[in-house]
Parts: sequence; structure tokens; C-alpha cells
Amino acid sequence: MPELPEVETVKESLKLRLKGKKIVDAKIIYDNIIAYPDVENFALKIKNQMINDMKRRGKFLIFDLDDFYLLSHLRMEGKYFFKFKDDKILKHEHVIFNLDSNEQLRYMDTRKFGKMYLIEKENILNIGPLKELGLEPWDENLTSGYLLNKYKKKRLPIKSVLLDQGIIVGIGNIYADEILFLCKINPLKRACDITEKDAKNIIKYTKEVLGEAIKKGGTTIRTYSSVDGVHGLFQEELLVHGKDKGKCPKCGENIVKTRVGGRGTYYCENCQK
Repeated sequence: MPELPEVETVKESLKLRLKGKKIVDAKIIYDNIIAYPDVENFALKIKNQMINDMKRRGKFLIFDLDDFYLLSHLRMEGKYFFKFKDDKILKHEHVIFNLDSNEQLRYMDTRKFGKMYLIEKENILNIGPLKELGLEPWDENLTSGYLLNKYKKKRLPIKSVLLDQGIIVGIGNIYADEILFLCKINPLKRACDITEKDAKNIIKYTKEVLGEAIKKGGTTIRTYSSVDGVHGLFQEELLVHGKDKGKCPKCGENIVKTRVGGRGTYYCENCQK
């Protein structure tokens, strides 16, 4: 699944080609991609909207239009491609935006899990998913006190709680494993048992890991790639995730794979006691 660094990479790629272009109209082929409003109103309201900027909040792409914000969550395998009107529409291309440049921006999603929301700007914090999100990793309000307050009543494993987008946005399964390894925190440790030192390390390494992943264009694993098939390079930097057939880069012991909250989880039993 695309996580914060991948979405940031997609955002920057789209900005280069979309900023200043107008959406002439939209063709919705698979209705369930449109979460808000209904499909008819979505298609009507997005006509002739200028794309003024591209932004990101958590794992949401945000198209900054004249009167609306178009939110796009890629979920498992959502991707954007630029095509021309004469290009054949492929099986998994579900939403097509016709641009005033005679190009088309096509949303492809093999699993059909992605969602789009077209929300009036004045209602962006009242309607839709953004109102539920926690702090960005680089928000000055992300402090050890903030985390300890959020964690104090949570008896779930810290790995599961790191994935809670209502606390810190943008951390997904891959990066949670990397962050916890660098923090020397066992992924099964209960969130309510996290110490102030742990919390400070979580903040520190969240910023470092996600920041470095953004520089590398994200992580390409299995079916995920960025706009027009651009691949991220951070997978070459991963220390533990997906390394269950390898050795810990710090102590040389075997990397262990287990499941936490239904998610594949990789860690070193020696370093993360």
C-alpha cells in the first residue's frame, strides 16, 4: 500500500504536470471509487475546475481546485497515468479526467479500493476524512507528551498503534517496522507501556525514516509504483521489513517474521527485546 513517502512522491510528480491545467470534465467508469458526493454531482461540479496546486495530508492526495478540494486515497494499488484521448481505455482505469491540454489523467486501480472525495473548500474540515486525521510527522505539536497522552489507555501492541492515522498520519506497515527497529522497541510491546524515551525515539525516527524515504522516491514493493510507473528506491535501504530470510544489520541474529494485528511484522528479537 502506498504510504506517506509514496503519496508525497506521487504528489510532486502530479504537480509538475497538472498545476495550471483545467479539468474539462470527468468520466466515471466504476462508481464506487467516488465516495463523496454522489457520482452525478461529482461529475457536474468538477467541470472546468482549474488545478491550482497539489497537496498531501497523511496518505491523501489533495487536488487544490478553484472551489473544491479533490481528495484521492490510493489504498492498495491506486495509480495515476497520463494518456491521450485516442488511447484505449484499459480494464482497470476507473476514472478519467479530460484536461484542457488535450491530455487525460486516468486513475487505475486493480483492486478497486481507492476513494475520491470532492469537497467544498469551506467544508474540508467538517465533511470527509481529513477531520479524523492526527498530526503530520513534522508537526511541531508532535511531542512525547502528545504521544504518551494518546498511548496511555491503549493496550494494543505499539506496532498496531503506530498505524493509527488518528495519532500520527502517514505511517504504514513497512515504515512502522523500520521505525521500531531503530527505536529498539519490540513491536508487541503495549502502547500504554511506552516510556518517554521511547516516545521521543518514535518521533525522531519517524521523521528520519519517512524523510529519507521521500528523498528516495518512496518504496516500491510488489505492485506499487508511482505516476507513470516511476519506481521508488527506498526498498534498497530497508533494514528489517521483508528481511526474514536475512540477518539483523546490527547484531547478526536472524530477522523474525510474525503477525501483529493481522499485518506481517519483521523485527530482531535480540535488538528489540
